[in-house]
This record gives sequence, structure tokens and C-alpha cells, in this order.
Amino acid sequence: MFMNVILFFFAYFRLIIHILCVRDGLRNQRLVRQPSLQENAKTEETGEAEIINSFLSLTLLDPDVLECPTCCEPLKIPIFQCDNGHLACSLCCQKVNNICPSCKLPIGYNRCRAIEKVIEASRVSCPNAKYVCQEKTAFGNPFKHEKQCCFTPCSCPISDCNYIGLSKDLINHVRAKHKNDLNLFVWDTPLIIDCKKITLLQEEKDGEVVVVQVFSSSRGLTLTVSCMSPLTSKLGRFSCSLKFATSTTRLKQTLMLKEIQKVSDEHPGEGFMFIPSYMLPSTGNLQMGICISRGQDHILHA
Repeated sequence: MFMNVILFFFAYFRLIIHILCVRDGLRNQRLVRQPSLQENAKTEETGEAEIINSFLSLTLLDPDVLECPTCCEPLKIPIFQCDNGHLACSLCCQKVNNICPSCKLPIGYNRCRAIEKVIEASRVSCPNAKYVCQEKTAFGNPFKHEKQCCFTPCSCPISDCNYIGLSKDLINHVRAKHKNDLNLFVWDTPLIIDCKKITLLQEEKDGEVVVVQVFSSSRGLTLTVSCMSPLTSKLGRFSCSLKFATSTTRLKQTLMLKEIQKVSDEHPGEGFMFIPSYMLPSTGNLQMGICISRGQDHILHA
């Protein structure tokens, strides 16, 4: 009997607490301010979203839909359409004499405002996003950033190596995988190297990877010196002096190091040293003196 009384009071006590909680919850709901009908109408009229500073991420299954169908280049404002809805950029409208290539109707007089708004609102991720670059550029104009993106990957200059990565990772890769192919150097210290088609150098402390390339022709040899790194806005990061000597002749050339991301077999048009064929050793072994410095010291004191 005593236990029944205890259970009854316990159940009654829980019921009272539940009723109080429900009452407080209803009171709190009444305290939350609800927008008026006029405010709702204003929001619908102005198109203002309740969540500010948000953005919508979209994926184009076919990126070509934002390209001009005539020149196949990214659409740029102003964008025109014919009466059938075919699009063309302003330059192409002039090229086709304002006749739509698809349906032969006039084009170049009516703007396509909807597509223009899409273009204005679109942002494109950097191609180096997988290398942690978070830069987003306006649609159709990514080239300025791409040329100077510090996350542009570099390919290993060794011909039979397929490694591609950030320049700082390339430094470690070269040290670990190609130490037998390396010629270590120190800033501002002359070094004698046996030049091959591709000669790999690495600074002992900072790890900068430098490539000396030799291009042969019937007239002689052309040499270039490049640094494996992304293009930067800093002009003249590194310079060098090259020296070649025979028993009767000496050649000296000062160069600014080019910043490259991949070695190329294309003969250079500028920034090289040329050794005429009559000066080349009969043994075929080409030894060069090279001294690499930060900045433009070799150019300024040439």
C-alpha cells in the first residue's frame, strides 16, 4: 500500500513537470517574432533572401554551353541572340555580317540578358585547385591568374620520370629520387659541369632546381639555363654567367634564369648562349663553367 502511494505521487509529479514545460514552450513560441504579411510581400517583391552572403554551387555537365557556338571561345558580354535563340558574341556577329550561322535570321541586334547575368555571376576555380589553390576567377578570363598562380605544378625534368607536383615538392623529389643525376651548387660559387642534353643542378641549402639544356644544330650548340618554378611577378629572381673556353678562345654569357614548369625540346628564341660548331671539342664532351646568383648580379656586372 505504501509503495502504491509513492508511485502515485511520483507519476503526478512527472505530469506536473510535463505540463509546465509545454506551457513554457508555447510561451517561447509566442515570443518569436513572425514576419508580417507586408514584410513577406516586400521580400517576394525585392527578391531578397533570408540567408545573406550565401552562394549556390553549380556544376555544368557540358561547359560548352557557355561558349560562343561560332568561334568556340568563352562568351563575353555583350551577348546577342537571333529570334530563334541562337547565341553569338559581338565579334562573331560582325564576322558573319549579322546573319545567324544556324538559321540565317538576323543576329546582333537583340541582347541575351539572361545568359549575360549567368556569365556575370559565374566564377571558375583555378585549374590548380587540386594543388590547394583556392582562387576563383571571372568566367572567360582566367588567364591572368593562371600565368602567375604559385600553385602551378612542375614536371620532373628527368626524361623517364613522370612526377608532377608543386615546386617545393619537386625539390624533395629530386633529392630523393635523382641524387645520382644531380650537380649540387652554392649561390655565387663557380662550378664546372659536364653538359648533356639535360643537366640537373640543385642548390645545396635552398634546394632550387636548375636545368641546363643543350640544343644541337648543324651550326653549333645552344644552351639555356632555367629554374623549375611557377611564373611569378618578381622579375629577375636568379641570374647566371656561363663560360666556355678552348686553348685559343673564350666565350662568356650572362643570362637571366627563365622560370619553367616543364622542359621543352623547342629551340629557344632568346635568352641563350651559342657555341659555334668549329669551337666544339672533338671528343664530344662539353664542359662549362657556371655561376648562379640570386637577383640580377651577373647582368648588372657583365
